[in-house]
Amino acid sequence: MLFGLNEWLIFAIVIVLFLSANEIGFRLGWRTQSKSNEPTRSQVNMLQAASLGLLALLLGFTFSMALTRFDTRKQLVLEEANAIGTTYLRAQLLPDQARTEVSNLLRRYVDVRLEFYRAGINQNSLQWVDDDKGKLHSALWSYAIATGGQDPRAIPTGLFIQSLNEVIDLHAKRVTAMENHVPESIFVLLLLVATLSLGLVGYGAGMGRDRNVLPTVISVILIALVILLIMDLDRPRRGLIKVSQQSMVHLQESLKRITP
Repeated sequence: MLFGLNEWLIFAIVIVLFLSANEIGFRLGWRTQSKSNEPTRSQVNMLQAASLGLLALLLGFTFSMALTRFDTRKQLVLEEANAIGTTYLRAQLLPDQARTEVSNLLRRYVDVRLEFYRAGINQNSLQWVDDDKGKLHSALWSYAIATGGQDPRAIPTGLFIQSLNEVIDLHAKRVTAMENHVPESIFVLLLLVATLSLGLVGYGAGMGRDRNVLPTVISVILIALVILLIMDLDRPRRGLIKVSQQSMVHLQESLKRITP
């Protein structure tokens, strides 16, 4: 559910949730202030420190998970661009007619791979790109079968088939990597711990009748921004942080300059 919501809407909801938890905690602490003593306040302060420490640990752990997945997606773009470029070069060793057709298909395939990324969350565009990708895979593989059948022992044909198979495999890897999110339960736990921690901070402030609004608001905004950053890293198709497609763009430009 979290991955389907707009990130700024999530940010606003989180801010309201955290401030509300802090306010509720403050009022509860204010009511118990007359009954509290120094050992009780010390215990509450200890619980505050422990909960904030746990929150920091969860934030770091979740950020590391999201960053690892982001780096994997970025690396796969480079690997796929290299695999397509290698396949294109090896296709130049095929017979004349197959060489021209395969070269044109690979140029179109690079265009489709970029369109796959630019489609974002538009399901109609994604479906169209997926259909086009399937047709190109079939067409390329049919040429591999045809040229391989003519001379199964030919080294250039074998190298071409090997690299084409890698291109198809990398497409599957990229799709899997894009769908490999940080488990939503971890985000729920993160929000729960942050909410309870800020509630404890408010509770301690209420017990001491000493409330610093500005530092509290700044802390809430910073925690919410870190959570927003983690979610943004884990959303490859939307948000402010996106996986660079520059290696694929460079491949597209270089293939256009090459005469088949």
